Amino acid sequence: MRTTLDRLDMLIVDERGYLSFSRAGAELLFQVFADRYERRSLLVTSNLPFGEWGQVFQGERMTAALLDRRTHQCDIFEMSGESYRFRESMKAKAGKNPKKGK
Repeated sequence: MRTTLDRLDMLIVDERGYLSFSRAGAELLFQVFADRYERRSLLVTSNLPFGEWGQVFQGERMTAALLDRRTHQCDIFEMSGESYRFRESMKAKAGKNPKKGK
């Protein structure tokens, strides 16, 4: 699998941190990221700040090494604000349930 992933010009890892990894899974993902370091493009999205990545990667040392590689020579885009999905869901729900007494 790593050989196949290494052939990609860009690897996109979406919602990193949504689920925790087993130790073996965290080590495999670390290796995939490390293999691409300074060789191929990697785009990672996450709702977690860097300070919380250790909870997902099962260890501070591996997380520190990963972040060291991932943040070197990269562009970081931090966004904040309410979820558009949640906002749209609330609008749809409000339209289906008219307020009582009116």
